[in-house]
Amino acid sequence: MKTMQATDAKNRFGELLDEAASGPVRIQKNGRDVAIVMSSAEYDRLFLTASKKELIQRYHEESIERFGPLYEALAK
Repeated sequence: MKTMQATDAKNRFGELLDEAASGPVRIQKNGRDVAIVMSSAEYDRLFLTASKKELIQRYHEESIERFGPLYEALAK
């Protein structure tokens, strides 16, 4: 992952956007990581993946809660 200082990110914002289009860019201020800039396509991909995992987990938990006794009976 590329790293850019906050001052450079501010002064070369167009370049930062170009870099973010090809991969996430870490922004540092006073030697500390303060942000990650990424393309909207990468953000959407990560968000949708996380959302799907959360949705699957929720459905799984609801299924066990609702049909737990049935699952146990079928397992015997």
